Amino acid sequence: MKVNLHNAEFVSSAASRAGFRRDGRPAIAFAGRSNVGKSSTINALLNRKGFARVSESPGKTIHVNYFLIDGKVWLVDLPGYGYARVSKSERQRWGSLMEDFFAERELLSLCVLIVDLRHPPTADDVVMCNYFKATGHRFIVAANKADCLKKSELDPAIERVREVLELDDDVTVLPYSAKKKSGIESLLAAVRSAWEDEQ
Repeated sequence: MKVNLHNAEFVSSAASRAGFRRDGRPAIAFAGRSNVGKSSTINALLNRKGFARVSESPGKTIHVNYFLIDGKVWLVDLPGYGYARVSKSERQRWGSLMEDFFAERELLSLCVLIVDLRHPPTADDVVMCNYFKATGHRFIVAANKADCLKKSELDPAIERVREVLELDDDVTVLPYSAKKKSGIESLLAAVRSAWEDEQ
């Protein structure tokens, strides 16, 4: 399926199960802690500046946001997690929304878990990864900010991600930089493969 990445539009935000999109289009969901670079990653994949809003204040993505690409594919920006200043009630609301979202297997073609390659995955990253595992969704791990590491540090950092998240050998870990756009083509290829498999 040929998809024009430049033909992209924000369509809606879902604050509850009722707002989830169920139209049979392939859907690629992006998850990650607040300020890890979810919006920047989506912008880099689409080669669009400022398309998905990038906030200086972590924790601003509080709904499930749907972007329609060329009328054919959904890119889904999930609420960021792990921001310390978010209230307990807000964390509980996030957990409930995620449980509802992942409970419907047909909503997703691929999950992309974004982590910061400079640091070990957080406890919240492990929780999100376990959501993916428990629900059986196909997923990859996108390791952002690889440009901040030396070449000699990349392989050990990737192995650390695999160990902390307890990833099976068939789960791909892709190092990249949303800022420098290095490695974006490999990430885009993985995303394209997922929606093409749906056809």
